[in-house]
Amino acid sequence: MGLRLSASVAWLGAVLSLTLATRARAEGDADDFKQNCWSCHTIGGGRLVGPDLKDVTAAGRAPSRAWLVDFIPDPQSKLQGGDPYASKLRDEARGAVMAQVSGMTKVRAEALLTFIEAESKKEKSTFASTGVSDRAFTPQDIEIGREIFLGRRPLAAGGPACLSCHQSGEAGAMGGGRLGPDLGDAFARLGGRKALGSWLRSPPTPTMKPVFGAKPLDPDAEILAILAFLKDTSDRNVTPSRTGQRLTFVLLGITGASGLLILADLAWRRRFRGVRSALVKGAS
Repeated sequence: MGLRLSASVAWLGAVLSLTLATRARAEGDADDFKQNCWSCHTIGGGRLVGPDLKDVTAAGRAPSRAWLVDFIPDPQSKLQGGDPYASKLRDEARGAVMAQVSGMTKVRAEALLTFIEAESKKEKSTFASTGVSDRAFTPQDIEIGREIFLGRRPLAAGGPACLSCHQSGEAGAMGGGRLGPDLGDAFARLGGRKALGSWLRSPPTPTMKPVFGAKPLDPDAEILAILAFLKDTSDRNVTPSRTGQRLTFVLLGITGASGLLILADLAWRRRFRGVRSALVKGAS
């Protein structure tokens, strides 16, 4: 009787351990998808920058599951090798190329595909929605978005202003940063509210991911407003004046240098008078 009880307990323990391990792995794969894929893909929610991944491993989608396992860790190698399906994906994404995920391996790619297959079988996947409101933009949204972009309104989580890395049509005389691309036409170029909003919710780039992964934008209060501002800029085709920005920098440089020379002259003049006064007194 004791042996049977021990065997039963051991069996239940093994089942429980396997269940917990499976659940932990699934949660890990969900986090992996959320952090590295959801910015450009949905599972059953339609196309964003990249294609909808629902049933991506089914016949007639990608060339094969093995092709996907090779592609996910290193998309560039397929493109550089002239792979026709990789080129097709790039063309459908308006020239956008899937970024290489740091630390991505074939083992992780296999796990992601298994996770996507499981999510595809659900009536509605957690990742079918982008999480960005579809209500109409208002003039107030546009103005708030402008203030956020220019850094006049701080982000709730403490992230940096868009202007620190990006240019836009209304970045002012000084312009914006050059670390990231010009966002003047980003709304139209990156597929509109749905695609760009999803990208802002979880930016995958090496520069933005570490910053906004820890300090995410608020979907309703911030992302929606930034989208409204970028749509307005794109609709009005506002382009920055590079010549005006360069001229501003030159004038500021000349003004600053002149000011430093004047300060140096004043400081030296006082020093010169102090030395001369002491010499005159000594001679007298």
